[in-house]
Amino acid sequence: MSVKKRDPLRNWLPRLVVKVEGGEAWQEIFVRMAPAFTVPSFTLFTQLITAWVLLPGRHTITRMWRVMEPESRRAHDAYHRFVRCGRWNLHTFWRLLALLVVPFFYPAGVIQITTDDTVAKKTGRKISGAGIFRDAVRSTRNKVVYAWGLNIVLLTLSVHAPWGGEPLGLPINARIYRKNSGKTHLDLVAEMIRELAEWFPDRWFHLCGDGAYAPLAGRNLPRTHVTSRLRRDAALYELPAPRRKGQRGRPRRKGPRLPTLAQMADALAPAEWTRATVEVRGAMQQLLIYTRRVLWYDVLPDRQVLLVIVRDPAGVQPDDFFFTTNLEDTGEQVVARYGDRWSIEDTFRNTKQFLGLEDPQTRKGDGPERAVALALWTYAATWLWYIRVHGSERTWPALPWYTQKRTPSFLDALAALRRDLWQQRIFAGSALQPVPAKIQALLLEVLATAA
Repeated sequence: MSVKKRDPLRNWLPRLVVKVEGGEAWQEIFVRMAPAFTVPSFTLFTQLITAWVLLPGRHTITRMWRVMEPESRRAHDAYHRFVRCGRWNLHTFWRLLALLVVPFFYPAGVIQITTDDTVAKKTGRKISGAGIFRDAVRSTRNKVVYAWGLNIVLLTLSVHAPWGGEPLGLPINARIYRKNSGKTHLDLVAEMIRELAEWFPDRWFHLCGDGAYAPLAGRNLPRTHVTSRLRRDAALYELPAPRRKGQRGRPRRKGPRLPTLAQMADALAPAEWTRATVEVRGAMQQLLIYTRRVLWYDVLPDRQVLLVIVRDPAGVQPDDFFFTTNLEDTGEQVVARYGDRWSIEDTFRNTKQFLGLEDPQTRKGDGPERAVALALWTYAATWLWYIRVHGSERTWPALPWYTQKRTPSFLDALAALRRDLWQQRIFAGSALQPVPAKIQALLLEVLATAA
């Protein structure tokens, strides 16, 4: 039985994290983004994002305006113009965010990234880029539910936090899929990967996505390996037989077609399976794994892929079928990497539920896409701030009904940032009579955890 070893890069915290004061760390993150803006628009950006963090409830621009400092805020329509048509560029915006988070979490080695898409529901007919798309959350196997909104195609950095457990998915690039634009979801992801390769010209990447993004393996992405799930009816072939001496005709490019994946798994003898303990989404699981090199000719005719079949020893879960273009990977690495893909689903949930990804009521021009970018940036910046300032220390209060909690959620990270910002705004440098510590703590806790 083999045990999947942790990647040495997961132990980056002692080498990279030099804890700093909360306010200082938050300002440093903003300063790194300054080249994307003019001086006036940078001020609007910092005010808007700070209000985005502090605001409970719906994250409309007018509600965020009410949270800003009355003495320094501009008229509310200035922030609407900033999102809709302000002087800042999305390409530069995403490049600076990637240059901020990638070197911090991946100072060396292969950069692990994940892709997927989601629907940000909207109301109103005249919203730039909106359309009717399948709602994956409400749809079932037997019923498809559609929703009106923006179809966001996202690229995230897979980060193993210092406290362990399930990894984080930090946004580093995004696109809005528009119907009739001539570009598919795969085209948009390929564009983002090529941009990433330009931003990091000396680095390799490993992309993981669900089965809808498996054909990216045949897109010849620069310095990028792909791991994904295989369709059960995928046409796989044996490798072509070696050419005989003196054989005439052109060389064969593929061997005989293999059985279906289910037939292949059922035909395996017990001795051909490898029993392994693999870390999947922060938990150790006992699995049976089988690997072999095959040819997926319809997608990648000139290169082999590594087929990985996974079986539950208890027979409760159905067999899973994965592949990777990195032939040096082990089956355990492929299974663990695909399990880490779930971090992007947490990103979608957290940005919608706690940062109001769907809330800003901007409709024209680049406004809807820019509002999405700002919400995703806030998510990445909050986690970066939390890890820099707090590392693996506990920041949430002990709750008698939740004694087993050992790792922070995004809401815990957001609450810690809110506490720090409210502390500075309300109590730092106040000339008023000092407020008793117990009252301060109670007030800050209420403000920090407000829904």
